[in-house]
Amino acid sequence: MNKSPALPAILMANDLLDGEVLFLGPSAWERSHHKAQIAHSVSEAEALQARAAVDFKANVIVDPYLVQVTIGANGEPVPVHYREKMRTLGPTIRPDLGKQAEA
Repeated sequence: MNKSPALPAILMANDLLDGEVLFLGPSAWERSHHKAQIAHSVSEAEALQARAAVDFKANVIVDPYLVQVTIGANGEPVPVHYREKMRTLGPTIRPDLGKQAEA
């Protein structure tokens, strides 16, 4: 029996070619979690997983999974768990690289 995903949620994966953390947006994979499509229901979460499964099978992405989020004051998703919060920033060993360097 499958457990229902914690909602709201976004879908996170890694780019197969460069390893970059990606977030499934309304029409494409995005490099910013701010642009991720938010699933508010189980059916929306299942639709995100189905879209990710296509790109996984096509060797575009690896390790797709749903991430529980809260909705920030600006309407953008904010990961609940520490691991996913860190993944939104990029490599933690070199703060001069990745998403945290762009901020």
